[in-house]
Amino acid sequence: MKLLADLPPYIYGTTRLGHDDVPREQQAAMARTAIDAGLWLHTSRQYDHALEVLGAAIAEEPSKIPPVIVKLGGGTADDVRATVAENIEPLGISSIDIGQLTGAGAFADDMVTGGPTLAELQRIKDEGLVRRFVLEIFPWTSEAPLKALRAGYLDRLIDGYIFYLNPLQRFASNELWDELLAQDKAIISMRTVAGAPVHTLRDVPGAAWKPYLQERAVEVAPIFERSGVESWAEFCIRFAHSTPQVVSTVGSTSREENLKELLAFSQAIEPLPQDIVEELFALQRRWSDETDIHAEPWSM
Repeated sequence: MKLLADLPPYIYGTTRLGHDDVPREQQAAMARTAIDAGLWLHTSRQYDHALEVLGAAIAEEPSKIPPVIVKLGGGTADDVRATVAENIEPLGISSIDIGQLTGAGAFADDMVTGGPTLAELQRIKDEGLVRRFVLEIFPWTSEAPLKALRAGYLDRLIDGYIFYLNPLQRFASNELWDELLAQDKAIISMRTVAGAPVHTLRDVPGAAWKPYLQERAVEVAPIFERSGVESWAEFCIRFAHSTPQVVSTVGSTSREENLKELLAFSQAIEPLPQDIVEELFALQRRWSDETDIHAEPWSM
């Protein structure tokens, strides 16, 4: 069985639950809706007060503790243990279903040599504090995981790989993407709809938080229109699941109607037509070479 094969096709990202521009009552209602729907949740201490919102919702019905994926950072095993504690306390849980590691510091160095940090992180799994690990990938961190994958150093520690993957973004370098597919590694895609509908990103000033997204929306909009799919959310979910290695996609929303739409399109998912997928893949390969691998950290 493929690692992470038990994940649902859609996971609710809680980024928006911590934003002050979303009323607290709305945040609480969204948290309860997601938990009542039995959804997996993706969360982080970085998301302002999202953990407190979720913790309050969990405390209302402690029999409905949702499975969670939590951003844990990286660096050292001590860093990871500290971040675990920062997250489980406000959530009111004792362990984390999936911990999301970032290849940084000593962890990044040891990744390419099989160094001691890997064994120290494995002990955290063996203790049950974190049941499984996924490794978060960015264009600017792709080299170390690529070398580690080829050497086999991550085979026991890492259960899957997680990164932005949608029609406008693929945050793994071309070489790393090819290696993940060749080794049939489990992938969780993030930022399902790229932040907004493609026509909004293309046409509305300021909708794209960086110019590159607006430029890519110009190229992707005609492909979306030609696909015959009416909903951008449906198009994006089907795009993510057009790659067999993708086990789930993480998308965030602060509106119940948007969540219902994402859930509806996550049932009986059909991959996009192959010609549409190949056209988007070709764009992503060019974007990776032209822009992504040259980007400064956190600039995309």
